[in-house]
Amino acid sequence: MKTLSLNQIDYLPDGLLEATPENLHKILPEPTLIHLAGRHAEPVFVSILLHGNESTGLFSLQLLLKKYQSQPLPRSLSIFFGNVSAARKNMRKLDNQPDYNRIWPGTELPDCAETEMAKEIVSIMKKRRVFASIDVHNNTGMNPHYACINRLDNQFLQLASLFGRMIVYFIRPKGVQSAAFAQICPAVTLECGRPGQHYGVEHVLEYLNSCLHLTALPPHQVQPQDLDLFHTVAQVKVHEKVSFSFNQADADLLLNEDLERMNFTEIPAGTVWGTSRFNSLIPLIAQDEYGNDITDTCFSIQNGELLTNKNHTMPSMLTLDEHVIRQDCLCYLMERIHL
Repeated sequence: MKTLSLNQIDYLPDGLLEATPENLHKILPEPTLIHLAGRHAEPVFVSILLHGNESTGLFSLQLLLKKYQSQPLPRSLSIFFGNVSAARKNMRKLDNQPDYNRIWPGTELPDCAETEMAKEIVSIMKKRRVFASIDVHNNTGMNPHYACINRLDNQFLQLASLFGRMIVYFIRPKGVQSAAFAQICPAVTLECGRPGQHYGVEHVLEYLNSCLHLTALPPHQVQPQDLDLFHTVAQVKVHEKVSFSFNQADADLLLNEDLERMNFTEIPAGTVWGTSRFNSLIPLIAQDEYGNDITDTCFSIQNGELLTNKNHTMPSMLTLDEHVIRQDCLCYLMERIHL
């Protein structure tokens, strides 16, 4: 098994606060964990660039650290700069790499250099008595800002609701950073819209600053009327042997070009997602949170049209980026839940 060294330092290298994702590798040539001391010793852990083309985390942290250049941090801060080699090429991951948000303890991937590194990071942060974990992401489709949690626990809900009222609970896919850290501290994933949007950077900056000022997470229960809570019930992929497109009419599956507009919208049964050349084979694969195939429950083919089967289904992360769909998935399906 190849080795992957984790660079671990306790200072900010020169040029880090001005670096772009594309030239970050010149300053941090490998995945790096930086520990910065603050007035409260138990650190907030923040991971960024687990996907190299998701830049909001880097830019928001740069602004945050500039804010505290001449004053102490309110709380210690540990930052993991993830897939810097993919960031260099503005890619989610390189072709020879695993997904850096599937490598964490609990993963279904075989042991590799990256999974060993992720185990080491969790162990390091556990010894440092991590206060909270925040994993910052962007997505490619039209989605609102929302926070994700892996436990329906009050502290997790409190941490998530600081970002906004829209919260998604999920337990699959496995091997994500937030699920690993959920075993040792309150943990959230932030989904901050598309990269390159100033509002996303400002929103994360404000959130991180608020978390650094927390002395504790509020003990009182989050009120149901203060949040919109959804449960991810399925991950949807395009069948690997099926060709698909949003504009090539000769593809096996021709998906609607406005599909991403359905994100975070409850849609009725019978909603058309596209047209298929297959009369019986459903060209998608839907798996529930336990890995069971529920494709026939979610979708059907009628007269060459790909239809949804259930009322009140809400997609998230629908994207028109065909490369991302192949690397990851077409979308997730959610249902509203009530506390």
